[in-house]
Amino acid sequence: MMTTAYRSPSPGGAAAIPPRAGVGLKPQHYRAILDGAPPIGFFEVHAENYMGDGGPPLRYLAAIRERYPVSLHGVGLSIGADRPLDREHLARLKGLIARFEPGLFSEHLAWSTHETGFLNDLLPLPYTEAALARVCRHVDEVQDVLGRRMLLENPSTYVVFAESTIAEVDFLAEVVARTGCGLLLDVANVAVSATNHGYDPFAYLDAFPLAHVGEIHLAGAAETLDDNGAPLLIDAHDSPVAAQVWALYGHVVDRLGPVPTLIEWDNDVPEWPVLLGEAQRAQAVLSAAMARAGGRHAKLAG
Repeated sequence: MMTTAYRSPSPGGAAAIPPRAGVGLKPQHYRAILDGAPPIGFFEVHAENYMGDGGPPLRYLAAIRERYPVSLHGVGLSIGADRPLDREHLARLKGLIARFEPGLFSEHLAWSTHETGFLNDLLPLPYTEAALARVCRHVDEVQDVLGRRMLLENPSTYVVFAESTIAEVDFLAEVVARTGCGLLLDVANVAVSATNHGYDPFAYLDAFPLAHVGEIHLAGAAETLDDNGAPLLIDAHDSPVAAQVWALYGHVVDRLGPVPTLIEWDNDVPEWPVLLGEAQRAQAVLSAAMARAGGRHAKLAG
């Protein structure tokens, strides 16, 4: 199957996400953000948490959206599922985007629906020609309904499929080529998958289609051992960003330049100053990259 590359219209009133560090917006931090006006690039929310008709979460998000750019990160579209997309869910998502005009919208390369059921997890899919055609068809449908480009996130995985015939980075690159979507590079997911499957995360990043990355995610992981006593990482989002992930992030930014970067911390959420500190550390990496780029431009001009 070959599809036509999507060309997104302007997001209209959407505030562009700057190449700065942001954090996931959590209810326990609403007041600290509104009262303190922290110098932060943007806030990201899980779209499904704000699909209600009203209530405090929507009011707080509206107030924060007046002051900061926001991005939407979906967890419920089930892009990789072997079944049609949920049109009602898409309609709610479209309404949410129309209301808050996010600078970016992203989803996962995963599936979470089967027949009439919904699984509370983001599950991997085999990298085959059939799966590729299905994902591209679903990405095309999402972009057509929303009228804008979406970003697709690389997964964290714990198993691999024997039937896979396409490398993950090549699968993602082909989805981009066929649909015109962008990519969300989750560096923590790279660390998790590389540890669990025993490959070099730096080599993975060197092969990644970085030119199409519109956002980066950083997060903490839980460390444990598998049944054979080998290291196993769980994408838990419950702790500070690990040293390995910071090293991988620096490698990516050196190659790619500054990109909007999000600190994900969804479980055991800390007090606001701790989360802000993680964002400030990411911002330091981005600011150093901007300074280097400025120096190179100055040398060329001279």
